Amino acid sequence: MQADLNRLIEPIDAPGLHLEQLEDAHREPLRALCPADDPVWDIYPVSYAPDRFDESFAAMRADQGRRPFALFADGVMVGMSGYLNISIANRAVDIGGTYLTPAARGTGLNRRIKHLLIGRAIEAGFHRIAFRVDLRNGRSMAAVEKLGAVREGVLRRERITWTGHVRDTAVYSILADEWSPS
Repeated sequence: MQADLNRLIEPIDAPGLHLEQLEDAHREPLRALCPADDPVWDIYPVSYAPDRFDESFAAMRADQGRRPFALFADGVMVGMSGYLNISIANRAVDIGGTYLTPAARGTGLNRRIKHLLIGRAIEAGFHRIAFRVDLRNGRSMAAVEKLGAVREGVLRRERITWTGHVRDTAVYSILADEWSPS
């Protein structure tokens, strides 16, 4: 089976949730969700705080290896997440670039969204789904582990974030034949 990019990026619906490809029309609603004082910016590779929002949004939209989704819960936009490092030939994809408004964190919403994204990737013929997490982000690493992802290792000094921090990145993966959406 070949991986299917078109299937991968189709809208996803589940009870109370809707995910659709992030477009320019989502710019202002997403900007409204990204407060300047959100402490998460310190460990994000880029900042979507107001003073950096336009630059970061434009770079994300221009990245051909990325397919972000706008996330809606009960009809209200709550953030973004999506696919990165898409390799059709290798049937491999990363899930990341996730930002949830502070009010949506800790509600179980992230887990539901990740289940939808993993399930869609497998339906679309991908057999490897990876997650790359800043080693300082214990909350995200714990969430990925709860999904059943296997920690494969750490890429040391893998990237420089918007703050100038030289980041170590934990790499996790879930293989299609390991996935159990419980």
